[in-house]
Amino acid sequence: MDSLRVLIADDHPLFRHGLSGALEAAADIEVVGEATTGAEATALAETLQPDVVLMDIQMPGTNGIEATRSIVQTSPQIRVLVLTMFQDDASVFTAMRAGARGYVLKDAEKEDILRAIRAVGRGEAIFSPAIASRVIDFFAATNRAVPKEAFPVLTEREREILLLLAEGHTNPAIAKELMLSPKTVSNYLSNIFGKLQVADRAEAILRAREAGLGQDRV
Repeated sequence: MDSLRVLIADDHPLFRHGLSGALEAAADIEVVGEATTGAEATALAETLQPDVVLMDIQMPGTNGIEATRSIVQTSPQIRVLVLTMFQDDASVFTAMRAGARGYVLKDAEKEDILRAIRAVGRGEAIFSPAIASRVIDFFAATNRAVPKEAFPVLTEREREILLLLAEGHTNPAIAKELMLSPKTVSNYLSNIFGKLQVADRAEAILRAREAGLGQDRV
C-alpha cells in the first residue's frame, strides 16, 4: 500500500518539527513538505500534490481557512485536516465551509492524530470528540443555510453574510465569525445593498427577515 503523502502547515517550529518526526515514524505516512504561512501552504500543495494537508488556522498573512479554501478549489482531490488549538464554533464551521474534511485539536494524543490523518486520507470526515458533539448539535438544529433561490443575485458568501446580518451580528462580529477583515465585510455589504437595491443595513435586514432569515436567533 502506498504511503499517505502529508504536507504540514504550521508557523510554530517546535510543534511542526515534533509533528513531522512523529509522522515520519509511521510506516504508512510520508511528510513531503512543511509550510509556515497560508500562502506557502497553498503554493506547496499545488506543487507537491499531497494526499493530506495538516492545516493550522492562525498563521501569518493568509490564514489556514483561506488557504484551505484555495487548496480545495484548485485541487479538490487534496484533503485538508485542520489541526489547531481553536475550538470555537466560528473556527470549526468556517473551516468546514472552506472544505476541511476533519478538525482535530493539537492536544490530541499522537495515535489520535495518526488515526485522523489515515481516516481523512481514505476520504472520511473526522473530528475530535468535543468538536464532533458540537457538529452533531449544529446539524440537529434548524438548518441555517440560505437557499439560493431566496436571493439568486447574491453569491454564496454574500448570502452567508446576509444571514449573519439578519441574525443581528455587527460588522466586527461577522468579520470574526467568517475570519475576514472588517473592510472586506464592509465591501461585501456594499455589494449586497446594491444587488438587493436597498439603502442601508436596516432595509437589508428587513428584506432578509421577510424571506424568513434570522427569525429564530438573536
